Parts: sequence; C-alpha cells; structure tokens
Amino acid sequence: MVSSELELLAPAKINLVLRICGRRADGYHEIETVMQKLELADHLKIKINFDFKNVELRCPGIDLPEDENNLIYQAAQAFLDYTGISAGVQIRLDKRIPVAAGLGGGSSDAAATLLGLNDLFSTDLAEDDLLGLASALGADVPFFVGKNGAAYATGIGTTLRNIGSITDCWIILVNPGLAVSTKWAYENFRLTNTDKPYMFSGYSKSLENEFPTGMSTVLKKCGTEFPFNDLETVTVQRYGVIKNIKDELQRQGACLAMMSGSGPTVFGVFIRRTEAEASYNVFNKKYNGVFLTQPVST
Repeated sequence: MVSSELELLAPAKINLVLRICGRRADGYHEIETVMQKLELADHLKIKINFDFKNVELRCPGIDLPEDENNLIYQAAQAFLDYTGISAGVQIRLDKRIPVAAGLGGGSSDAAATLLGLNDLFSTDLAEDDLLGLASALGADVPFFVGKNGAAYATGIGTTLRNIGSITDCWIILVNPGLAVSTKWAYENFRLTNTDKPYMFSGYSKSLENEFPTGMSTVLKKCGTEFPFNDLETVTVQRYGVIKNIKDELQRQGACLAMMSGSGPTVFGVFIRRTEAEASYNVFNKKYNGVFLTQPVST
C-alpha cells in the first residue's frame, strides 16, 4: 500500500581518511576514504500528491535552490523516471547540516529522498537499483543509501565495503562559516608523492586491513597513524583558520582533530564527554556552526 507522507533523517558524515590516488580521463578523482555517519542530521518531510505530476521542493530558512539545481529534486525526479510512477512529490527540507562544509549534507539529503520514496511508494527497489540511482547523483550518495554507519570507499567513492563504526566517543564539529567548493578543492590538489609514503599500494593495503577492526576502539584511542586528509593541505593554505581550530581542539583534549572532506568543517574526537562539552562551549561563543554529536553505530 502506498503511504502518503513520511518524515526521515539525513545524517552528516566525516571523513576519517581521504586520500587522492589520481585523476581519471573523465575528470573524476580516484580516492580512498573512510566515512563515518553522525547523529547530526537534516530533516526531510516527503508527501505524495496524485493531483499533480511534478516535484515540489521547499527549503525554508536557507538560501538553497528549490528546482533541478538541488540534489533532492534530482533524486526525486530520477526515482520517478526510473520507476515510471506518475505522481507528484512534495518535499520539505529543514536544514541542520551546514552547506558546503565537507559533511556530505547534500548527498545525504539526496540519498534520504531515494530511500523515502522507495518506502512511500512500496516499490521495493533492490539495493543495486538504489545504488545505481545514487551513483548517478554524486560520489557520496551511495554511502548514505547504505544502512551501515561507516564504510571504506574506493574508486570515485562509490565502491563501498561496510566496516565497524567508531564508538564510545563524542565529536565536536566546528564550521568557521566559510563555503568551500568541493570542485575547487579537488582542482587545486596537486598529486605528489614526495612527502606522502601512504600514496602507494602498500599503505592502501595496510589501511584496508586496519580500519575494520581498529575503528570500533575509536581509532585505537586516536593513536593510529592512519587518519589524514589530502584536501586539508589545499584548504588550509587558503583558510588559515582551519589550522587554528585544529590546534585549539587538541589543546582542549581532542585525541584527533581533522578537517572533513573538502572542508572547512573541522572535527575533534573526544573520549570524555565532559571535555567535549567544555570544548563545545568554548567554540560556540566564537562560531555559529558548532555541533556536539556522536557517531551512528549501526
């Protein structure tokens, strides 16, 4: 039976690893990454309306496109086209995740739209079908279609293997209010191996073998050598505030502080809740985009 309305969450993510391996002929970059979903999430409300046949999107309170330039709209249209369903879809996005922040908000919203429509219309699309639709929308979208809390991804980010989530920790997200284009960050990255021994296959093999067991102990209490982000070197050169935030998070007790994705959001991993709350209070007085959250463990 077709339901008429559904509310769902679209979680943010952080990259515990983001390694740029090379650039393909089609312009996409080959990457190696470890992604972890967070409890911080956007809220979507999806409603079916059989009185019209198009997609209607509303994003109140935030300056985002409400047409085909929005991934949510594209996801809804792709789903309707693929299934051949003739119906109208009304979607409302209540944005919680900062925009262009390296937290995957747009990709997560698109994935939630696909999953929500699949439930609403009871189409029971196979996972491969949903992943195919997701891959056409963007490299991070397939990760959010999956139910697992964390994944190891290769290729352009769409070849996924589920791994254990980090647990028993608190995460501070600090967004300094900058908007960093993912396209800009990748275009300005210069692949080099002069100071990055991990850019060869030996490191990749170690990384792939390490994370499935190591993440469940919070990256060995943040003592592992593996967390790194190639794009951080690009974004920090332009926005020095990112390094300042990283340094301050570590001074306040974070066992790991890194930029997520193409930035500019910096996350700090805390083992003790009291230190995380104290750090949150400090940063919340300086920036508007500060969040205290935890990893999604499923």
